[in-house]
Amino acid sequence: MARPAKSDKRYLEQHGAKWRVVVAVPRDLRATLGASKLKYTLETDSLSEANRQKWAVVAELQGRIESARNPQGNPDDLRKEAAKLAALRRSTTTEDEEEGLDAYILHRVEEIVGKAIGTDRQGDAIYEAARESEGKLFAGIATGQRTPIDAHRQRYQASLRVKARTLADDNRAMKYLLDWCKAENVPPFLESFGRRDAIRFADAFPALIGTEQPRTLNKYIRRLGSYWKWMESRDEVSANVWQGRTYTIPIETDAQKERPFTTAELVALLNGPASPEMHDLMRIAALTGARLDAIVCLRAKDCKDGNFIFKPQKKETSSRLVPIHSALKEIVERRTANLGEDDSIFPEWPPAKSSKSLREHSFKASNNFTDYRRSLKVEDTREGNRRSRVNFHSFRRWFITAAERADQPEGIIAAVVGHKRNGMTLGVYSAGPALEQARRCVEAVKLPSGKQSS
Repeated sequence: MARPAKSDKRYLEQHGAKWRVVVAVPRDLRATLGASKLKYTLETDSLSEANRQKWAVVAELQGRIESARNPQGNPDDLRKEAAKLAALRRSTTTEDEEEGLDAYILHRVEEIVGKAIGTDRQGDAIYEAARESEGKLFAGIATGQRTPIDAHRQRYQASLRVKARTLADDNRAMKYLLDWCKAENVPPFLESFGRRDAIRFADAFPALIGTEQPRTLNKYIRRLGSYWKWMESRDEVSANVWQGRTYTIPIETDAQKERPFTTAELVALLNGPASPEMHDLMRIAALTGARLDAIVCLRAKDCKDGNFIFKPQKKETSSRLVPIHSALKEIVERRTANLGEDDSIFPEWPPAKSSKSLREHSFKASNNFTDYRRSLKVEDTREGNRRSRVNFHSFRRWFITAAERADQPEGIIAAVVGHKRNGMTLGVYSAGPALEQARRCVEAVKLPSGKQSS
């Protein structure tokens, strides 16, 4: 419910007998503007009148702040200013307040359009075409009649709980869309961008980014669809125009699917000329079924009391406890000796130095393993497939296969490797298998016989 104007004191404080407008200055701009707050005294002691007048002042003070942040200006500044005015306009609580802000918007439009450069035959003023067009666009955005496609992105992304790489995909998807709108002269506004435009974009998208890979294409379309779905839930748009816009993923034959290592391949890998850290890494992968990044991110405190604690991966919501296989005991003791609680057990593969890097901690370990695997000619590529059918994830597939062949229950295997378990009983009501059940599952998996260098 909107608060009544008579009690609304947003952006207002009393100064003697008068009211004044107060806008906070972001911390990083306080030195530039010489103040922590910008203030403007209104010539009224009436709160209702102050509310009517304040929005135009708030807009002007926020404009000063934006100018301090971007003193050189850029072509998008006017649109950003208009979008902020639209947000302020949505904050008004009475018609008087809205009219007061609209008067300021009209003033800004007149400034943008500039003076008339002549008159037509009817005596109406003629303005420079580009400035007039920019003024109309500014007015449309500021009054909420033309909402830029990305107007709600900041609020939307603040609500997300995703990895940095997914957020980067989200930003990239929006850039692809806006670039396409510009190239195709499609108005990039929520009021006009409809399902037909989404279809046109989806049709052009493969050529736009230079790939026909359905998984890559769907990744970006899903990010756009997620944004529209969020807006739809908040009545910012009437429908999700991306619903149903997907690219068909061809059905993989058994000859194309990625697979576990064969016994011969696993023996070759475990007995090949790998570095000590690679030998340890492969054995942990083969005897836990854990993903590469979860293993490389292990710290000393994650390897205690006979159990690994693997961080959440993919759609997991919490850390996962996995018993340490008896064949891994020596590796764990050696790698955790003399380490601090938070020290990595695989310091050979540190995370990226830059906090802004989108690469996973395991990026270098993955590359090292791929080079090692290829050096042993453990490879299985098929025509039309970019990736080999065997990769580091094949250790995980091998563990699952070995556990199944050792007659371990499917639900227990799923719990150990972090897969979603099927059925209401195990999938919803169960708190998970007892640790002893998980330990029996892990110990049931044995590395293939043959020379085992450590």
